Amino acid sequence: MAAIADVTDQSFDQEVLASDIPVLVDFWGDACPACRRISPILQELAEERAGSLKVVKIHAAENAATSARFGVMSMPTVFVFSGGAVRGQLVGARPKQAFEELIEAAG
Repeated sequence: MAAIADVTDQSFDQEVLASDIPVLVDFWGDACPACRRISPILQELAEERAGSLKVVKIHAAENAATSARFGVMSMPTVFVFSGGAVRGQLVGARPKQAFEELIEAAG
């Protein structure tokens, strides 16, 4: 089972921007029902794409510097990073297919 790692303001650059493989980043919050709805989808993606995609979560309020850096205004906000840059973004709860399309479009 592929684990979804937690990242922080301090570990974001190393875990996400410096990653050798694409990274799906879930900016989430405690009082976010939509965040809880997409959690099982992200876990499935982490398992299905283990080795070719890293999936991480970052608590938006507890890591305000990174949230501000990427303009996160609502949750969940999901980014795909590759080569140290944002390659795609989704905001809100979406079906699994939308996340798969985001990943594929990001290359």
